[in-house]
Amino acid sequence: MVQQQAALLKPESLVSEFKKNNVTHIVTIPDSETNYLYELMKEQPWLEVVPTSREGETFAIALGLIVGGKVPVCVIQNTGMMESGDSIRGMSLDANFPLVMLIGYRGWNRHGIITDSAAKYTETFLHAMGINYYLLETDDDASRISVAFEDARKNSCPVAVLVGDEYHGFNRE
Repeated sequence: MVQQQAALLKPESLVSEFKKNNVTHIVTIPDSETNYLYELMKEQPWLEVVPTSREGETFAIALGLIVGGKVPVCVIQNTGMMESGDSIRGMSLDANFPLVMLIGYRGWNRHGIITDSAAKYTETFLHAMGINYYLLETDDDASRISVAFEDARKNSCPVAVLVGDEYHGFNRE
């Protein structure tokens, strides 16, 4: 049981990576899958959580924050990412701004059994947009967030971090 818990993706690990990369704002749509992460982010005095009503808005807000010298991360689900294709193209790809997107990989599992068509098209969408991505599944993968930041900054472009597991809050009181 302890080994299983150690392998889970904990929200604390993601928040630690955000702090390490000087993230100032999280632009997101709160939902039940990200609840543990959302609550933890709201508790951080150095981090401002900006809720939106639609995924496409996250990119416009993030671009404004970048122009203002801030370091935002868009936290959305893969379905919202695909719905936001034009926002991603116009505000992130064409503008050449470094932006990290943390994307819930709904329907994905490591065994290749597709339970939701959103999973089937997620990586295809990213490939079509020319967006590099990194997969997180366990705490051991959390450092890939820093790799995504390095990639985004070096190439002045958006980079996706796909979250292949829910955020577990078993340590939260």
